[in-house]
Amino acid sequence: MTTLDIAVVGSGYMGGGIAQVLALAGHTVRIADVSAEVAQQNLERLLGETEQFVADGLFPADAVERVRAHLSAAESIEAAVAEADFIEEAVPEKLEIKHATLRRISEAARPDAVIGSNTSTILIESLAEAVTGPERFLGVHFSNPAPFIPGVELIPHPTTGDAAVALAETVVAATGKQSARVKDATGFVLNRLQYALFEEATKIVDEGIASPDDIDTIVRTTFGFRLPFFGPFAIADMAGLDVYAFCFESLQTRWPERFATPASLQQHVDAGELGTKSGAGYLQVPAERTPELVAYRNKAYVAMQKLLDELGPAPIH
Repeated sequence: MTTLDIAVVGSGYMGGGIAQVLALAGHTVRIADVSAEVAQQNLERLLGETEQFVADGLFPADAVERVRAHLSAAESIEAAVAEADFIEEAVPEKLEIKHATLRRISEAARPDAVIGSNTSTILIESLAEAVTGPERFLGVHFSNPAPFIPGVELIPHPTTGDAAVALAETVVAATGKQSARVKDATGFVLNRLQYALFEEATKIVDEGIASPDDIDTIVRTTFGFRLPFFGPFAIADMAGLDVYAFCFESLQTRWPERFATPASLQQHVDAGELGTKSGAGYLQVPAERTPELVAYRNKAYVAMQKLLDELGPAPIH
């Protein structure tokens, strides 16, 4: 693996966690914050957290030594980014704060340094207005908690260069995480889906159909149980797209507009592309692979239940 010189600007909970996993991956990482004192305090916190993660069996046994060797606190933003190949901005989610920070980064960084933002809600094109050389800028959105959530959204804006995206993919891959490219649109993908689910869940509570606790139980133990292994399109293909179309028709008897049949779903059904059983659907899984897919699914679900039994219930109540 090629090691990089990386700066993380904003060393709080999210930025610190990102810096931690980048250092653990072997990169040289400097954190910066509103002051040298804050950056140093957060460095000490991160080292303490790393010790605890090792004790809990969550990090490798040599993680403290690796993080200590590769992670340091910079005196200033300018000092942190001066020699960096890649810079991740992780300051509070306010446009004016991010713009001011990105201007400082742009002025002090090498002209070829790639700059990522960990924003979860602000359009990347809007943030790019503060970046000198916006072709080197994109969204690199880690999820909370950064050390343990394996997915990262990569969000280029219309003028982001291919080289910037490629370097960001390399940075993410070095941590063992998986990246997915998405277009620059409000909510990106993660939050658009996450908040759509939350909105529908709150409506169910408000209608008196089920309590928050019972809704959480249903999500955890039914479709949510599948999600570590399969996304919505794989689940739909395996269930049968014709079945999905019938279900949308049923929901339309109460909410004709909210649950209108998606155009792409109807097109697949009209074409006889019903998912894995027909060998064509959203993901185009060949029909002959269905037995192998079903065997994997069943094995995965049993393994998930064994893990849940081993961990026990979450300490919510």
